[in-house]
Amino acid sequence: MVLGYEYPDQKVSEIISTGLSEAQVAERGLPHGLYGLAATEPMVVPVGKVVRVQVTGADVIHAFALPAFGLKTDAIPGRLNETWFNAEKVGTYYGQCSELCGVDHSFMPIEIKVVSQAEFDAWVASKTTPAAPVAAAPAAVTPAAAPASAPAAAPAAPAA
Repeated sequence: MVLGYEYPDQKVSEIISTGLSEAQVAERGLPHGLYGLAATEPMVVPVGKVVRVQVTGADVIHAFALPAFGLKTDAIPGRLNETWFNAEKVGTYYGQCSELCGVDHSFMPIEIKVVSQAEFDAWVASKTTPAAPVAAAPAAVTPAAAPASAPAAAPAAPAA
C-alpha cells in the first residue's frame, strides 16, 4: 500500500512511500524485524519542534498510528483529521496503519526520522526543486509618433 505525505510550509510536494520488501530491508542492512515497518521514503521532522499532522483517506478508513509519540488518528475519506507531536529525541520511529483496512493492511508502514534542524533543512533542500530563473522583462519600446493621417493609438499599459 501507499502512504503519501507533503510539507506545504516548506513547499515540498507529495512524497510517495511504500513498505520495504524483505530484500530491500536486507540490502539496506536493517534488522529483519523491521520488515513491515521500514518505508521507502520515511517522513523527516526536526527534533524539538511541534509537527502538525493532517490525515485523510482516499479509499477506506485507515489510521495513522505511531505508538512512540502516542499518536493514533483515523484517516477517513472526505474528512480531515488533525493531530500533532513534538519529538524530543533524534532517532527513527516506526508505526503502522492500525485499522483493518483491507487485504494489504499489514503493508502500510509509517517511518519517521527525527533529525537536527540543520539535517532537516538539508533534507528539505534536497526535496525542493530550485525555482526557475525569472526571465528578464523585455525592454520598453517607445513607438515613434504616428503619422498625421493615422488615428491616435491608446497609450501603452505601464510595464509590470
